[in-house]
Amino acid sequence: MEKTYNFWVYILTNYQKKTLYVGRTNDLVTRLKEHYINRGNPKTFAGRYFCYYLVYQEWDKYVWNSINREKEIKSWTREKKEALITDFNPEWKFLNIELCGKWPPDVEPRFNKER
Repeated sequence: MEKTYNFWVYILTNYQKKTLYVGRTNDLVTRLKEHYINRGNPKTFAGRYFCYYLVYQEWDKYVWNSINREKEIKSWTREKKEALITDFNPEWKFLNIELCGKWPPDVEPRFNKER
């Protein structure tokens, strides 16, 4: 039996949709929870800007494809990233609840200085 691998490239934003964060993971649900727990952390980009709202995701079964895709998207202008998100999610709906089943998650925040 062939093993299936899951690698995700994703884009997060903050509540005001002013900041974009591009990331990559092999467990998107867990990673979203980690971003949420880390909100307000000044030591991380996503934490500093409260980026934990999922607006874009794409899947691949090959790790190198996902690494290259993350690098590619990160190199784009904001305008091009916005177009990618809009094509995938025209209303820029926060997709966390659809993916995680419950949002916010039942986890204790490390940093809870909401803006």
